[in-house]
Amino acid sequence: MKLLWKLLREHLSVPQLCGFFMANLCGMWIVMLGIQFYTDLAPMFTRDDGFFGANYIVVSKRISTAATLSGAGQEFIDDEVEELASQPFAQAVGRFSSSQYKVTATMGMKGSPGFGTELFFEAVPDSFVEVSGRDWLFDPQQRTVPVILPRSYLALYNFGFAASRGLPKISDAMASQIEMHILIHAQGNNEAFKGRVIGFSSRINTILVPLSFLEWSNAKYEPGKDDTPTRLIARVGNPTDEAIMKYMDSRGYEVEDNRLEAGKATYFLRIVVTLVTGIGILVCILSFYILMLSVYLLVQKNTRKLQNLLLIGYTPARVSLPYQLLTLMVNIGVFLLAIVLLLPLRAWYMKMISLVFPQVHGGSVWSAVVVGAVILVVVTLFNFVAIRRKVDGLKHG
Repeated sequence: MKLLWKLLREHLSVPQLCGFFMANLCGMWIVMLGIQFYTDLAPMFTRDDGFFGANYIVVSKRISTAATLSGAGQEFIDDEVEELASQPFAQAVGRFSSSQYKVTATMGMKGSPGFGTELFFEAVPDSFVEVSGRDWLFDPQQRTVPVILPRSYLALYNFGFAASRGLPKISDAMASQIEMHILIHAQGNNEAFKGRVIGFSSRINTILVPLSFLEWSNAKYEPGKDDTPTRLIARVGNPTDEAIMKYMDSRGYEVEDNRLEAGKATYFLRIVVTLVTGIGILVCILSFYILMLSVYLLVQKNTRKLQNLLLIGYTPARVSLPYQLLTLMVNIGVFLLAIVLLLPLRAWYMKMISLVFPQVHGGSVWSAVVVGAVILVVVTLFNFVAIRRKVDGLKHG
């Protein structure tokens, strides 16, 4: 094998080989970068928070000056709820129920001083909350209320209250360590409950409690008060459906949690990644032709030697092997170097993104690595077949 390689490498063009290496490296790196960028950023627009799926939207009425002055017109009557539920894009519609009494609460970490504030509670039907029934039950005898807090409260505590007082910051995993004491004020009486924080939601900007607790407490402390909803929650098939936006605009409704905008951002992200990936694949194809040109020129220069080798008994497979091994080593080198170049760039842009979106942790690099490996295998197989066919042509020529 060594003698065969020495015989065939005399006319090997290093500049042509370097040209293929750089072109293939550029193409593979662009493709892997596009896949990795999408993997890291797509969850920012499509993720749910563990309590509400990505296909839930919150609907409210636009606040006008007249409605603000009169204090009316923001409620959803039964006919409006039924009309929304009858739309083709709506799979289910639920109402927000609100507490009709005053609430104050203190919150803080165990063993650390907390802060107190006035609150209000809201609830939605249990079918819209993706929490196991055991964690979302309220027993009047236990006087412990499960609570889902908005993620904005977590940011307010971490970067406002805790930072200014030197208190420990709270992560999602530490939700169970939060002590919450609830005091309900109604009809001149005060009653205390213990809140059990089960997590944080970025989809619902309210303090959510089980509907069973809200119905029980409203009936007990403020019976007979009107609880006409001012917000609705809907489960839809596709939050990016244009029919949703057209319907909301025609009725003067708003989608509060920006699911439609997130869907549009995801769509444009896919377009950008598709374009970038397409450019990378095109560069890979061009690099393949560069390598084939180099190999064909090398074979052409060694035509007499190759024909003599075939005549004295060397098989086409054995004559092709040195060229095939050369392309394999070059392709593997391209793949490994593409990974080495990808990782620091990914670390850089994730650091920039984390400054704006601290909750984004990125995806796995395995998707990009697998795509790069597929490109490696496909390009190498094409190289092997092209080289073998070229050598076979010499035998029959």
